[in-house]
Amino acid sequence: MLILDYNRPTPVQVGEPILIPLYSGVRAGFPSPAEDFLLKRIDLSDELIKHPEATFLMRIKGHSMAAAGIDDGDIVVVDKSVKPEHGKIVIACVDGEFTCKRLYMMAGITKLQAVNPDFKDILFKDGQTLEVWGVVTSCIKQF
Repeated sequence: MLILDYNRPTPVQVGEPILIPLYSGVRAGFPSPAEDFLLKRIDLSDELIKHPEATFLMRIKGHSMAAAGIDDGDIVVVDKSVKPEHGKIVIACVDGEFTCKRLYMMAGITKLQAVNPDFKDILFKDGQTLEVWGVVTSCIKQF
């Protein structure tokens, strides 16, 4: 059974914008000083948070989503207002524990998939419920 829980956790509190310089044309290959210039200043809240009243952050622990670019220690931005659909990465509560997995919902089957083959999919038995807390919209990398 799929349950959407819109009561928890506490949404992001957005205050005064913190404007951070955004540079364009930064190459990952050979450097090009001609393209290194300040494009504008941006507020990361505007870039990462579309629905502040429905958004929260969670730090990821573990390696089951590494192939999707979500690594141990990363922070994910989670939006409760985005509809959890097949193929979306979600934060879910299963048997009282949080997990970050890809949502599979096809042919009457609902399960949570890890993208790392070393981890098994989470299949649901009779009586178990799947509480989807929200859809992952961004990942903040930690180096």
